[in-house]
Amino acid sequence: MTMKQKTLLVTGSSGLIGSEVATHFDAQGWHVHGVDNNQRSVFFGPSGDTRWNQQRLSETLRSFTHHELDIRDREGVLRLIETVRPDAIVHTAAQPSHDRAAAIPFDDFDTNAAGTLNLLESARRFVAGSPFVHMSTNKVYGDAPNEIPLVELPTRWEYAESAYEHGIPETFRIDACKHSLFGASKVAADVMVQEYGRYFGMPTCCLRGGCLTGPSHSGVELHGFLSYLVKCNIEGRRYTVFGYKGKQVRDNIHAADVAAFIGRFIAEPRSAAVYNIGGGKANSCSIHEAFDLVSKRTGRAMDWVYSDEARAGDHICYYSDLRRMKADYPGWRPEISLEETFDQIVEAHERRADSRQVDRDGSTRPDAQLTSRARQLSHPTRQS
Repeated sequence: MTMKQKTLLVTGSSGLIGSEVATHFDAQGWHVHGVDNNQRSVFFGPSGDTRWNQQRLSETLRSFTHHELDIRDREGVLRLIETVRPDAIVHTAAQPSHDRAAAIPFDDFDTNAAGTLNLLESARRFVAGSPFVHMSTNKVYGDAPNEIPLVELPTRWEYAESAYEHGIPETFRIDACKHSLFGASKVAADVMVQEYGRYFGMPTCCLRGGCLTGPSHSGVELHGFLSYLVKCNIEGRRYTVFGYKGKQVRDNIHAADVAAFIGRFIAEPRSAAVYNIGGGKANSCSIHEAFDLVSKRTGRAMDWVYSDEARAGDHICYYSDLRRMKADYPGWRPEISLEETFDQIVEAHERRADSRQVDRDGSTRPDAQLTSRARQLSHPTRQS
């Protein structure tokens, strides 16, 4: 008797995490239904366009169906989930920028909060037992982490208290601080995902991401730290550092490592789970340290200017405490180092730059290949 092929619905499928999740589950034999309407290009202009990634998925995945749908379309979302009835849902679609949210508050909230509710309620009605994974953000903590005492080192800020030697835990407070409108809309979505888990007993998970990165990122100044920084270096663009002396610290995690954890959660789901997901202290770097890492790979000095005005709600130092994730899922840990991540991003941007020189019409060809290391992480044998 032939077993029914499992189906995954992933929103934001042309984005960084969504496309990596699609690739990961396709390699495991799932049929992947991707939901994306290239809204990133509306939020950020042509540089945020993700059609190239949609094309890559359509050309390289074995079992992929694209759905041109805006998650704000409540009836459309209801119809799709009723029709597909997925065995799992991974929600990565979002308006992801602090600064952009202030200019488009209705679009931001309707996408991040109401769009998430549309998906949750549709899942409750038609596939309540299917795991629901939501890509949240560390910005749900607002700027409260900035209250932690810091020490200034030559190239970075660092936590002064031993209580945070492993980073920020999931128990850190999320209220009485400045979030930015983006952070506030993501708090609403985060709490709603938890509530559907607790109130209705659904298998839900919030992943509060640090800097999620990788070669499939369409980085822009307002979102996509490492991708945009590398792009500026390779294309000779001037990069603006916003505040904190350029010593602000972020932990970086490769999209393939995020997809690998999502695979583990879906295989062994919990209800109302919350995890901080990032590279941890080992994969953290400041902006100045990132400048050095990219320059060593390209041979180009970084062209940058400094602005004293930090972004509202931004973190001075943030890296994720991964102990809860590792305790609940002991087979998982970040596999791709910061150095290897830089190698991949530089390689991808150089390949795109070369293709743009060839394509006189200015279009960007898709990245058909990731490095073998990233592909290994998406192989079925890597999953429990």
